[in-house]
Amino acid sequence: GVDLQVCTSKNPTCCTKKMEERYQTAAKQDIQQVLQTSSATLKFLISRNAAAFQETFEMLIRLAENYTSTLFCNVYRNMAAEATTHVQELFTDVGLFIFGTDVSTEEFVNRFFDTLFPVVYNHVINPGPTDISVEYAECLRMARRDIRPFGNVPKKAIGQMGRSLLPSRTFLQALNLGIEVINTTDHLHFSKDCGRALLRMQYCPHCQGLTLSKPCMGYCLNVIRGCLANMEEVDLHWRGYIQSMEELSSAMSGTYDIEHVLLNFHSLVNDALVQARINGPELSEQVNKVCGPPVRKPTQSPGCSFDQNKDNQGLKMFSRDSEETLTNRRKEFISHLRLYRAFYGGLADQLCGNELAAADGLPCWNGEDVVRSYTHRVVGSGIKAQSANPEVKVKGTDPVISQIIDKLKHVIQV
Repeated sequence: GVDLQVCTSKNPTCCTKKMEERYQTAAKQDIQQVLQTSSATLKFLISRNAAAFQETFEMLIRLAENYTSTLFCNVYRNMAAEATTHVQELFTDVGLFIFGTDVSTEEFVNRFFDTLFPVVYNHVINPGPTDISVEYAECLRMARRDIRPFGNVPKKAIGQMGRSLLPSRTFLQALNLGIEVINTTDHLHFSKDCGRALLRMQYCPHCQGLTLSKPCMGYCLNVIRGCLANMEEVDLHWRGYIQSMEELSSAMSGTYDIEHVLLNFHSLVNDALVQARINGPELSEQVNKVCGPPVRKPTQSPGCSFDQNKDNQGLKMFSRDSEETLTNRRKEFISHLRLYRAFYGGLADQLCGNELAAADGLPCWNGEDVVRSYTHRVVGSGIKAQSANPEVKVKGTDPVISQIIDKLKHVIQV
């Protein structure tokens, strides 16, 4: 073929234009394949852990809800049926928050204590033969924040919930972003110039019958660094991402550990109820001032309907191991993730060193011929360094990469 675009040579060639086009496609597919293979274990590490942490948080929420409902069934049986509904609402909100919905922890904890107050008034502070009316209950609900029947327990609960749920929510968001970063770089769009350089490096020697020769190391580095210049820009931010994951993970233990806070929430609720019972007479007076004397309706609501045994088998096992599970699983995950800190910075070296380039000292292909060694200068990584690249012309930044870098910056800030 005399009309070859890339694999031109002084020597006779056994390629046609059609073959050259097919080789061009193969060269791009090869590099995509190599990239996806090199990131596969990292991607699996993050996605497997994202799923595992999500499952653990779901389990924790269910367990904490169970503990709290059980408290009512065991100790405050007569108001358990009403209270359990509010407990369920609260833990539904906890779940929504952790899995990324925009709800405010302060709002939903306050709402829980607001709705609990009429129930507690009805059964503990001022019990009567029948329940208070719906309107009277509404007045109590509205007045709870002023009357403060539970002392500073709600404030304490808001502080603990806010400080323990937010890190877990951020941790899950960051894991999902990690997967998105890898998916993005796995499916990078290569420029036309990069495609030609890959073709020249991988398949042009075939056109001269040199099917066994591999590219020289320096030549390979120039081509791959040119093709991955945009991807190498992720390196700095990826390192920052892993560093901030480490810091977040170590800040997640201690008093504000989500496990500790959720599984002890029932004892906070118990403190609140005890306080309301002790201050009963004074609270009654305050309520009379704000809402008037209690108005009751003719019927009495049912007692405890919560089935304690339904979930307890799976949960018992979980609660035994959970102390070690969460903190240790996090530590183990972070220590594995740390090994991939330099993943984006060292990619070209890894690809050329592991499979693409010829070993040192062997004759190698330099893009035109088989030679003893490559003589052009070898450029560094990243976009700035490419202006001197003899093998690949690199134009500005890829908008897809800029976008993923912005997301990394944002999550690091969070």
